Amino acid sequence: MKLKPYKILGLLPVTEITFRRWLRFLADRRALVSMILVGLIFGTSLFANVIATDRPLYVSYKGQNYFPFLVEYPESEFDGFAGPTNYYDPFIAEEINDNGYMVWPVVPYHYRRVVKDAGAEFPSAPDATHWLGTDDKGRDVVSRLIYGIRVSFLFGFMYVAITAVVGIAAGAVMGYFGGWVDLLFQRILEIYGSLPTLFIIIAIAGLVQPNFWLLLGLLSIFGWTGYVGTIRAEFLKARNYQYITAARALGVSNATVMWRHVFPNAMVGTITFMPFALAGSVTVLSGLDFLGFGLPPGSPSLGEMTRQGLANIRKWWLVYPIFFGLGGITMLMVFIGEGVRNAMDPRKAIRIRLPKKHVGAVQPGDAAGDAAGEAAADPSAAVETKP
Repeated sequence: MKLKPYKILGLLPVTEITFRRWLRFLADRRALVSMILVGLIFGTSLFANVIATDRPLYVSYKGQNYFPFLVEYPESEFDGFAGPTNYYDPFIAEEINDNGYMVWPVVPYHYRRVVKDAGAEFPSAPDATHWLGTDDKGRDVVSRLIYGIRVSFLFGFMYVAITAVVGIAAGAVMGYFGGWVDLLFQRILEIYGSLPTLFIIIAIAGLVQPNFWLLLGLLSIFGWTGYVGTIRAEFLKARNYQYITAARALGVSNATVMWRHVFPNAMVGTITFMPFALAGSVTVLSGLDFLGFGLPPGSPSLGEMTRQGLANIRKWWLVYPIFFGLGGITMLMVFIGEGVRNAMDPRKAIRIRLPKKHVGAVQPGDAAGDAAGEAAADPSAAVETKP
């Protein structure tokens, strides 16, 4: 019987080892639910410009259709003056409502907008218009929370991607070639390890105004070293395997051996580390914003909201949302990291069962079966899964 190829979610073709790890991850309900929640939170934040904005999503005016959240129309389109349209202006709002209607987003406030309908005293308590009230500058808390989560996630994903690429490349070269190359990189790592990262960022923040890209570059310069140790150890171990020696004897280039034969087996520890690195990057960015050395003033930031909550500790609507928001995201990422770590370890007693179309000679009914399957398909796994 011809077995069907392994695919994750029916789309991504993978090897049998990767498919077994995917099934072990799905068997961890806490990690699976955490991944779904993180996906929903991040996916929702990507549509922040549609969910929370001070422009209507749709305007029907004198038989014409307008989409203000996509296009900035001048006031002259609505019998007003020249310049951008302020849809909160009483004259413009009355003119549009008399000759059509407006469809507003769920949260009709941009994160920069200082609202004027929440009362004279800020921060104001939650009401029907502002679900989590306003901050001490009169800005809607829900809007700033949505945009802040988006900024934090985008920063975290880009940080992890950059540091992982640089760290994996450096660790692979160190472990595979060894010798003077390994010694040279180790001296560089020792220099990097002795640098006070936080004080350098504070010093630079005193000279120039930090922004998203500057912070991303600075943290990436120092963050890639966290991946080097794991990758270097895996390459040092794998380069002495018989199938690597055979590939070299057949004249396969070093680049091909590293990429096709060593790299897939060496990525186990790195993939396990990535969710924790993402959680750490979100925390670091929030910490810098909390100290005042992060994003420019006025930017949507979880750290800046934390500082406001500390300054207004009795205003619960400024304390609890950021506590559950930042703390909840970090906790979910840790749960995902634990699930990935357990899925990568075939010795974990997580019962899985392959679909019938993929069942072969080995039945992966328990941890021993999974270890046997991985050992049969991966020579490096055979060393790691001795009984």
